[in-house]
Amino acid sequence: MLNKIFLQGRLVADPELRHTPSGVAVASFRIAVDRNYKDRETGERKADFINVVAWRQTGEFVSRFFSKGRMAIVEGELQTRDYTDRDGNRRYATEVVASNVYFGDSRRDGDGGGSYAPQGSGSYAPQGGGNYAPQNHGGYNAPQGGPPSGGGYNAAPPAVDQFADLTDDDGELPF
Repeated sequence: MLNKIFLQGRLVADPELRHTPSGVAVASFRIAVDRNYKDRETGERKADFINVVAWRQTGEFVSRFFSKGRMAIVEGELQTRDYTDRDGNRRYATEVVASNVYFGDSRRDGDGGGSYAPQGSGSYAPQGGGNYAPQNHGGYNAPQGGPPSGGGYNAAPPAVDQFADLTDDDGELPF
């Protein structure tokens, strides 16, 4: 069986971070994903609003680095669950359970800074035995150059951000 989802959209509100009674972090948020076509009558694009749940380190990462309006790329699985509401009616909820969340934009709207992903971050994904460690899968980190002259590559890479803001950036991607 295959259950894999990739979504790109903007957060419609700040993520809500909660903890289970056993202390496990869980972040809930919604993203607006534009449809590929425009409405015939209004000429505007409509959007779908999709609920996303991120657990443990991924949830903590989302709640710390994402906020309303930020573009996010979500990798995960579609999950449907049922529950009984206060009135005793059976309800169903469909949501994406995120395994990874990546930055989908390179800077915050209205912020003058370029790269703002912490070094070595971008997403959090499990590594052997349930321990969670940052991976460099989506963060906007500067390339660290080639190996130093003289053979081995044992020297620490320079901690310099080699990215610069574009002066004529209109916010549109070239593709």
